[in-house]
Amino acid sequence: MISGGDVRKGIVIELDEQLYQVLDYHHIKMGRGSAQIRLKLHDIHAGHTTERTFQSSEKFIRAHLDYRSMQYLYNDGNLYYFMDEENYEQMPLNATQLGDVLNYLKEGMSLQVSSYKDEVLGVELPTAVELEVIDTGPGFKGDTATAGNKPATLETSITIQVPMFVNTGDVIKVDTRTGNYLERVS
Repeated sequence: MISGGDVRKGIVIELDEQLYQVLDYHHIKMGRGSAQIRLKLHDIHAGHTTERTFQSSEKFIRAHLDYRSMQYLYNDGNLYYFMDEENYEQMPLNATQLGDVLNYLKEGMSLQVSSYKDEVLGVELPTAVELEVIDTGPGFKGDTATAGNKPATLETSITIQVPMFVNTGDVIKVDTRTGNYLERVS
């Protein structure tokens, strides 16, 4: 149990038998009343965001998540197989559990898989991944990094905007949080 004063951004708490991650935290002290805390919460299972206000004296159950380093092996239809890097056990996850992670998932990639009470909650990607451009329009002589952007389809089938000088076959670095082009690797 943690008190309202110990709640911080990023921790996971259990409310009404649901898991919520704290996205934002504000301590509010009224002139005549007791202090309150306003929390912006992300429902881990349902995926929606909500704001709730509590008395600062209220206690919360802190959910301790387990993180395991796993390697993505392959997919078979709707199932994606991961291997625990410590004990080599394989675990299948479906496309619904992975969500947007599929846009950046490559075979052999190491990821952090979070779970709570043996239930997988999500997969955390590295901040940036290197992906090959499999299709993009031609670049022309004189194109610079600031001349504009063009769409490019990457090896994971996601399409992003890249600078004009990027060509088919180039390997680029992509920010997994925003889906933006970062740099050309080769």
